[in-house]
Amino acid sequence: MDFTFSINDFWIPLLQIIGVNIVLSGDNAVVIALAARSLPPAQQRKAIFWGSGAAIAMRIVLTIFAVKLLTLPYLKLAGAGLLLWIGIQLLLPEDGEENIKSSDDLMTAIKTILLADLVMSLDNVIGVAAAAKGSMLLLVIGLAVSIPLVIFGATMLLKIMERFPIIVTIGGTLLGWVAGEMAVTDPAIAAWIDANMSYMHTLGPAIGAVIVLGIGKTMGRKKAHSA
Repeated sequence: MDFTFSINDFWIPLLQIIGVNIVLSGDNAVVIALAARSLPPAQQRKAIFWGSGAAIAMRIVLTIFAVKLLTLPYLKLAGAGLLLWIGIQLLLPEDGEENIKSSDDLMTAIKTILLADLVMSLDNVIGVAAAAKGSMLLLVIGLAVSIPLVIFGATMLLKIMERFPIIVTIGGTLLGWVAGEMAVTDPAIAAWIDANMSYMHTLGPAIGAVIVLGIGKTMGRKKAHSA
């Protein structure tokens, strides 16, 4: 009897939390890989490790306040705008300056990882908080398990991007897509969109992807010509 109770109240919710992170951490791994791609190999590993670890710790704190935070109007709209900006910046060509201090590059990559993970985790944390059913122990364990998942995914993406640079463009476009999804579900406009423009749930993400791809590529070409 106690065994059944523990399964229903601990193991099943824990598996649900892990499942949510497996499904929803793919875009976070893309951000980590994109942010660390220009660093030397040794610093790539540091950026992935510290960036991922700090992002997970931040996500635990965010999840605690997730339900209240996401009921605030305009929060997702602001996050979507920030995510569009990050996606555009990641599509811009590298300056190629070799005299930039490694520590500055590393810290910039970690800051980008933290900022993007903060924005992209808004939907993730709601699913995790619901699965945890109020248990702080389940919450911490479940999110901690996602650390190696995110790190492994980012490491694999870095290796793939070295051979196929087009992945960078795809990753930046993905951020635009996520931004569009976030924007149309903001509490300030969600009800109106559902009643009058339900098609925006499909069109909104596409618009976000086009914005990042169009502006990012245009600014990239201008930057390359002026270099």
